[in-house]
Amino acid sequence: MASSQQFPRQRRPEPVLITEAEPSVAEQHAFRKKRYAITMGVRAVSIILAAAFYQVVWLMLIFVLLGTVLPWVAVLMANDRPPKKRLHVNAYDARPDRVLESRPVRVIDG
Repeated sequence: MASSQQFPRQRRPEPVLITEAEPSVAEQHAFRKKRYAITMGVRAVSIILAAAFYQVVWLMLIFVLLGTVLPWVAVLMANDRPPKKRLHVNAYDARPDRVLESRPVRVIDG
């Protein structure tokens, strides 16, 4: 009997990512919509809390400020794409004993 049949591997619920490809545009858009909806939900809650704490002025001002700044932040986050990955360039570095001697460069003054 083969060893793979004796000890079956456990299946993972999701596939393993074996590529460095970015998420699809649809996945990025869905993530940005979800983040926007959550931010606007927090804004709605902060406006309701500002109305609830109208007698505690300093707390009400914090919630009002949060309710006015969050739409701007939500739009900025929704329109922002994920940062591009930095590519590692495999450049050739010569050993010091293999480097050619460089002659002084002559500069012509005009």
